[in-house]
Amino acid sequence: MEFLTLLQVLDSSLRLATPLLLVCLAGLFSERAGIFDIGLEGKLLAAAFVSAAFAAITGSVWLGLLAGILASIMLSLLHGLASITLRGDQIISGVAINFLAAGLTVVVAQDLFGQGGRTPPLKSGGRFEPINFPGATTSKEMNEAGPLMQFYSELLSGHSLLVYLALLTVPISWFILYKTRYGLRLRAVGENPAAVDTAGISVRGLRYSAVIIGGVLCGIAGAYIATSLQANFTKDMSAGRGFIALAALIFAKWRPWYALSACLLFGFFFAVDTRFQNILLPAW
Repeated sequence: MEFLTLLQVLDSSLRLATPLLLVCLAGLFSERAGIFDIGLEGKLLAAAFVSAAFAAITGSVWLGLLAGILASIMLSLLHGLASITLRGDQIISGVAINFLAAGLTVVVAQDLFGQGGRTPPLKSGGRFEPINFPGATTSKEMNEAGPLMQFYSELLSGHSLLVYLALLTVPISWFILYKTRYGLRLRAVGENPAAVDTAGISVRGLRYSAVIIGGVLCGIAGAYIATSLQANFTKDMSAGRGFIALAALIFAKWRPWYALSACLLFGFFFAVDTRFQNILLPAW
């Protein structure tokens, strides 16, 4: 494999790992608070639709991002109401959110735009554009550039703002969970809620804050899929990423840095599948 081809695969891996990472961290906060959130897929899908719809209607990708985050938070609060306040079954609540998002997004999209459950393609102002670092070479000049310039231009440069934001959420999440009083209390709620309640700390408040943080992260992930990775919303475009992120979270043992590694690994598998699926293998 040529060095440039390897960089292109790694570049795709990073792009495809971004929504997985954000959703994985969303599940991490909920899990640390003792809430099993299987509704990550539904929140991701709902955020993707709402962000694409608002970006298409208003022409502003920032309004689309904000709307997607709010939609995800609303579903998170719904899950919190069912599982925290009403003490219902967390799995049933999460599955219900997944079904609700899968059906409602298509129906509303068809009613608003009449394009078979899709949103119109987003124009330049309605989507996140790649950020090219100073001195980065163009695609036409990439073959003639040296290895360091290829690494700089192909792998480090050329991503949207949300990719870099997703990478920043890893150290931020680690710091919050392991270096702050809030993180200590959140982890204590997940391990021994009775002891936290005895100390006079609101268990319900901590758990609601965790699911809201998860809603924000899922909202950013959904907006990234619809306004950066693609340029519109299509039916079931989340494609099981919420469940894959949940698997990555378990694989990472509920730790932020391990979650980054797990999501990059899954992203690499996706990139290899996309890159080499049309290669004809020799017949034996």
